[in-house]
Amino acid sequence: MALGRLKLAINDLKTVVKFAPQDADAKAKLAQCTKEHNAAMFAKAIAFDSPDRDVAVRIGDLSNIPVDPSYDGPVLNPVPLHTANQDVAVGDLAALHGITAEWAKSLLDYMAKQKILHRRYALQLLLAVLELLKKEPAVVDVTIPDDAKMIVCGDIHGQFYDLLHIFEKNGHPSPKVLYLFNGDFVDRGSFSIECALALLTYKLLYPRYFFISRGNHETDDMNKVYGFKGECLSKYTPLTYELFTQIFNAIPLGNIIQEKILVLHGGLFSRDGVKLDELRAINRFSQPGSAGNSLMQEMLWSDPRPAPGRGPSRRGAGIEFGPDITKAFLEENNLDYLIRSHELKAQGYEEAHDGKCITIFSAPNYCDSEGNQGAWIVLKPDRSMTFEKFSAQPHPTNVRAMQYANQGGWA
Repeated sequence: MALGRLKLAINDLKTVVKFAPQDADAKAKLAQCTKEHNAAMFAKAIAFDSPDRDVAVRIGDLSNIPVDPSYDGPVLNPVPLHTANQDVAVGDLAALHGITAEWAKSLLDYMAKQKILHRRYALQLLLAVLELLKKEPAVVDVTIPDDAKMIVCGDIHGQFYDLLHIFEKNGHPSPKVLYLFNGDFVDRGSFSIECALALLTYKLLYPRYFFISRGNHETDDMNKVYGFKGECLSKYTPLTYELFTQIFNAIPLGNIIQEKILVLHGGLFSRDGVKLDELRAINRFSQPGSAGNSLMQEMLWSDPRPAPGRGPSRRGAGIEFGPDITKAFLEENNLDYLIRSHELKAQGYEEAHDGKCITIFSAPNYCDSEGNQGAWIVLKPDRSMTFEKFSAQPHPTNVRAMQYANQGGWA
């Protein structure tokens, strides 16, 4: 067992128990060895090449996580440990775990009461979503059905009650109401866990109708400082946070809608001639500041500016790019528009660079202090767009914005 030859050890211990059925020590070792083997096999099934790939091993068998009888929230189907998510078709994952439109709505209603999905079911959900996201490309091609619309949203930043308002006004996600959330779901707002679980649930339920892009706040360094790590440690456990980190690493970096509209969180690049195929080839399963990931970092961090050309970013990461840079990039890649987020706008949106670079920001009264509007884009199959603004919604006052910030520290 110490050498990891668990399967051989199980066979040997089964032989011992067969011939010495009263040997309690052999039975205990067989049970322990079988448990470790199952956990290792499950982890292998969902792992990718990441320094965090042993998280599932340490989580182990979810059935060992007790659920108190007083828990009154949504539950998921028990899934045998040997049933690997990777062996299930993407469209069947939600059904395997018992996630339906009704289940998703019940989760949102439950969390709106300031209650949290039980840790066993949160981990089960996250492990399934991780497997789904690993199968997505770095840049996803999105087609809006002829009888549908797409709602494009920007930064949410843990403002869960504003997220609920977006769903209430536009309809909950479905094959007729597609959504794209363009990064920065977490940090700063103190209901980031609720936002992340809501969005990831719908991603699992409607993988071909619900889309997400990674933002600069779906990263470890930002989560340690701006609240998500502290919130996750308060509501769940360190292992849950590690699993969220893996999920954030797996989120696609961009989406191309109707072949003509590129949606990414930040902006454009420090060199000319970047092609979509280069973006598709990015190995996104890492932190954006790691070596060789300059394109990814710029996708998450860059900002437009009125002046032509390029300049250093005031943020210390990414660049600032002018209307000439936007025009050249779109023309070279046969695109019509760039939609990005990443910046607060007083009206919730901005059309810059001759209307070709659009910023969308969906966190009204940002951090309960800025007084801004939020907005979303209604996008039709013919690529026509309308902008709709909204105000901040009432939310519990016993939890302030940034309540969990810095609790995670830098360590």
